[in-house]
Amino acid sequence: MSWVLAAFLLAEVPGVPTVAEALNQVETLEVAEERNASTYDRVLFPHWSTVSGTCNTRETVLRRDGFDVVTDAACRPVSGTWHSPYDGGIWTSHSDVDIDHMVPLKEAWRSGAWAWTTEKRRRFANDLDGPQLWAVTDNVNQAKGDKDPAAWKPPLRDFQCVYAKSWIAVKHAYTLTLQAAEKEALLDMLLTC
Repeated sequence: MSWVLAAFLLAEVPGVPTVAEALNQVETLEVAEERNASTYDRVLFPHWSTVSGTCNTRETVLRRDGFDVVTDAACRPVSGTWHSPYDGGIWTSHSDVDIDHMVPLKEAWRSGAWAWTTEKRRRFANDLDGPQLWAVTDNVNQAKGDKDPAAWKPPLRDFQCVYAKSWIAVKHAYTLTLQAAEKEALLDMLLTC
């Protein structure tokens, strides 16, 4: 798959701001220590909701971020190609691809989602309108886990700009807090733009 196609796939993810927009957004976010980490439970974020027909959020992202994706009657991909922007990996089996929450659910919880309603956490976990959900290499997503940018950056340096802009956009859209080290790491990644 060519980098032209990879760039096309990235353009499909909605809501990635410009550098100037991201810089403005990050300055509006409150810097605060994380809270309530011990009370997090993934079930508090209902995810992979039905989007249309038999297609849930995960399947919708696989179709959006893939190339030539064919699905069965239950909306499960049976073929296609996926380019992982985090590491540049190219996959032809959907089982090699995870759907990453740009801002992980546990990170959101520690940054303010502990105070949200279940419905707002559902919207966050299934957000197709912003740059919150990405199809990426499964083991890279697992290495990221619930880490923020102070502890983890995409291994593909060319994607760090988009990663930082997307992270900031999600935190801004949901009025989540940042830690000082997280903000510093985001600003450093914006320098790669």
